[in-house]
Amino acid sequence: MHFLMTSVGSSGDVHPYIGMGRRLRQRGHDVTLLAADPHRPAIEAAGLGFASIWSEADYQDVTHDPDLWHPRRGLGKVLEVATAGLDTLWRELEARYEPGRTMIVGHPLAFGARAFEEKFRVPALTIHLAPGSIRSAHQVTALPPGVDISGLSHGLKRAFWWLADRAMIDPKIAPALNRWRAGHGLRPVHRIFHSWLNSPQGIIGLFPSWFGSRQPDWPARFHHASFPLHDDVHPPEADPELDAFLDGGPPPIVFSPGSANRHAQSFFAAGLEALQILGMRGLFLTGFPEQLPGELPDSVMHRHYLPFSTVLPRSAAFVHHGGIGSTAQGLAAGIPQLMMPMGFDQPDNSLRAERLGVARWLSPRKFTGARVARTLESLLGDPGLADAARILADRLRDADGIGIACDVLERHPQA
Repeated sequence: MHFLMTSVGSSGDVHPYIGMGRRLRQRGHDVTLLAADPHRPAIEAAGLGFASIWSEADYQDVTHDPDLWHPRRGLGKVLEVATAGLDTLWRELEARYEPGRTMIVGHPLAFGARAFEEKFRVPALTIHLAPGSIRSAHQVTALPPGVDISGLSHGLKRAFWWLADRAMIDPKIAPALNRWRAGHGLRPVHRIFHSWLNSPQGIIGLFPSWFGSRQPDWPARFHHASFPLHDDVHPPEADPELDAFLDGGPPPIVFSPGSANRHAQSFFAAGLEALQILGMRGLFLTGFPEQLPGELPDSVMHRHYLPFSTVLPRSAAFVHHGGIGSTAQGLAAGIPQLMMPMGFDQPDNSLRAERLGVARWLSPRKFTGARVARTLESLLGDPGLADAARILADRLRDADGIGIACDVLERHPQA
């Protein structure tokens, strides 16, 4: 079987597909991952086929746009990009499609892949990395900066989603998507996130049930896996300076605002101030060092990228944006987490981690040095939180989310 895997987004969106692709290739399958150009080196280093559906220039344009991290405008920006890439994705799929030997593994925002499945009746499944991306009128996805409306009546929650579709989501994508669909002989679709987004053949949730339980109105063909926990996408390089830093004092607090975040100046400024208040050491992770606060003291080290799975177990706490990949790695490491969610699935992930008793979150407006320091002090001094974090880390120790997902893919009736 040739698995055509589509991923839309940053490293946190792509790494799980690389992990699944590696495992499927080990099981004797061919795998091509369709993603943005900046992810080509990691994908090809994993021995997978690569096809570009988003140029380096377009990727840089989007990540430079501060609206990407706005709690309301961010989703609109991503939807515009996903709609603009319909033709490119379709062409790449068409060039590789072999009837009877092809299966599509689709990201929810890979609209072209969903339409291709529909047109040619290709075997397919949709992958959801976080529970908050699967719509429900029971436990509703937390809204930025972390508002939970799940306690409202069922009718009000259904009305909320109807209004969101009518006023916010469909106007952003339906006109362009339906014009494009008409050119491929496909009927118009409406309430796209409600009734069209997911493959009717099934979806896989790459998260454990204790993080996101199955809701009564989720698609019937839903498969629970677990967190993929795959981040060894670059060949390891010796870093004696980092090893000396980690071994040369108390465990540091790791700060990471997301791999594609170019607008985290205030995040790092607050982090440095908090570390100075607490008298603790820190490790700042960002590929855009221009947003760091001047010259860092000896107690704080910067690195462009480090696999969380190697550095978090040697750390005191993890401060991040609430992305699902970061959240999962923090849970696996068994350390306290402080999130600053901005948009997308981040508020929902943050709220779920807080309910599990292993994290707290602050909105960007409240993410100041003093508040960060007070919150971290509370987290680090809470023995109940430390116990809860260890229990969850033990649950994840032997979990194989990638293996479970690959089993489901191979068992697909048409695979």
